Amino acid sequence: MFSKALKGVALAALIAGAGITAATLGADPAKAGEGNIVVTYKDDVSTLDPAIGYDWQNWSMIKSLFDGLMDYEPGTTTLKPDLATDYTVSDDGLTYTFNLRKGVTFHNGREFKASDVKYTLERVVNPKTQSPGAGFFDTIKGFAEESAGETDSLSGIEVVDDYTVKFTLNQPDAAFLHKMALNFAHIVPKEAVEEWGQDFGKHPVGTGAFALQDWTLGQHLIFKANPDYHIDGIPKLDSITVEVGQEPVVALLRLQRGEVDIAGDGIPPAKFLEVMNDPEYKDLVVSGEQLHTSYITLNTNIPPFDNLKVREAVNMAVNKDRIVRVINGRAQPANQPLPPLMPGYNTDYKGYAFDPDKAKELLAEAGYADGVETTLFVANTDPQPRIAQAIQQDLSAIGMKVEIKSLAQANVIAAGGEADQAPMIWSGGMAWIADFPDPSNFYGPILGCGGAVPGGWNWSWYCNEELDAEASKADAMADPSQADARIDMWRDIFTKIMADAPWVPVFNEQRFTIRSPRIVADDALLVDPVHIPVHYDYIAVK
Repeated sequence: MFSKALKGVALAALIAGAGITAATLGADPAKAGEGNIVVTYKDDVSTLDPAIGYDWQNWSMIKSLFDGLMDYEPGTTTLKPDLATDYTVSDDGLTYTFNLRKGVTFHNGREFKASDVKYTLERVVNPKTQSPGAGFFDTIKGFAEESAGETDSLSGIEVVDDYTVKFTLNQPDAAFLHKMALNFAHIVPKEAVEEWGQDFGKHPVGTGAFALQDWTLGQHLIFKANPDYHIDGIPKLDSITVEVGQEPVVALLRLQRGEVDIAGDGIPPAKFLEVMNDPEYKDLVVSGEQLHTSYITLNTNIPPFDNLKVREAVNMAVNKDRIVRVINGRAQPANQPLPPLMPGYNTDYKGYAFDPDKAKELLAEAGYADGVETTLFVANTDPQPRIAQAIQQDLSAIGMKVEIKSLAQANVIAAGGEADQAPMIWSGGMAWIADFPDPSNFYGPILGCGGAVPGGWNWSWYCNEELDAEASKADAMADPSQADARIDMWRDIFTKIMADAPWVPVFNEQRFTIRSPRIVADDALLVDPVHIPVHYDYIAVK
């Protein structure tokens, strides 16, 4: 979920990087503080609840509505306090004490307090919430008991007073402060959650720079500036309108006419070469490397993928070079879960070679010499269905008959979060972009046992308890002197995962985004890139 080259394509960061003038473009930029920007997406948003929302589309909107104890220096991966003013860490690395900012109010007018921090984290961990981010907080004392449903509280979170909260961990956690900057740890008020229940995601209340003014399903979301925001001079915009139901090609045409400022789904693949070769767009297109991997999940609970030989066969059958050509060469073939820029990437690992003949042999050894039928789920936004068809053709060549289910992104995510729904998922459009620049983030939510839960993102439902124990040991190495040894452990963990083949890593993508002339013409319309640029495409952040 990130910046790409350790500086992902946070739209905010990319927008802020442009240097052309309104005169050059003939634009008529709005005055400072008087602006509204229009963003388009093909699909509607599933939720704005920070405990639930976990895709690149809703993540930036959630970031606009809520704040956490920690955040990042604009355009960097450097942590800083946000709703906290400062913090201390005990010598043994087991206790974190945060002093909180006074006078911060939720959108409902009530002051933010330490009790809200405790409630927020306990709500995320509570299995009734079905938060895909629950596993991030497994080192907090009491996690095991609450996640098992034995209690509804975390003994490791203590409200010292209204403006002080203390966390006690079961073991040192090298990524704990990063986790406190995640959207899952963004603070919610108990009274608003209880008022709306499961509909809180449609009626979000936070402390963020924007408040939700209107959400007309299937049409638009309107975010209005929070005049009482705790950071002076933020936000710069009066409002942000997110229009949904817009086909990417139509959105591009509207952007050309000045009706849209950011095409949220990016440059349509069918228009990519045309846009990239047109001098008119030279200063409007930005790109960046990503801490990103697109992959096929193989549900290890569902036949035939409960058989290792079948999973290995699929890894050998997929022609990754051909898939990269489908997206106009905007990526590099992948051979492991970690992207090349992530610490722990194994440069010596060669992965599974493209070998259809060997794949056929493995299928026969697994008992499927006469072929096998299965289903591949895919998001319905181009080019994802075309990539799914390429995968379908590759697997047909080794005797696998694959039915493609092309659905709205939210529906694919929902299917992946159920143990018995999706035998295979092509992750394109929902592929993993790191939440923070640490290899642990490519494990817990998507390959660890903690992510193999209802509503989780471990769509292969892969759970290797021995590797979970090794991962826990690696994350306990919080002393800076252990940093290199810790990364070596993670490198070994991901190599062992590939031996079990729960995924087919397909490619590491480069992201291209196009903005309207007025967005790059006037600082008054720029959205500050406050979050880690190695995350999703932040459009509407502070």
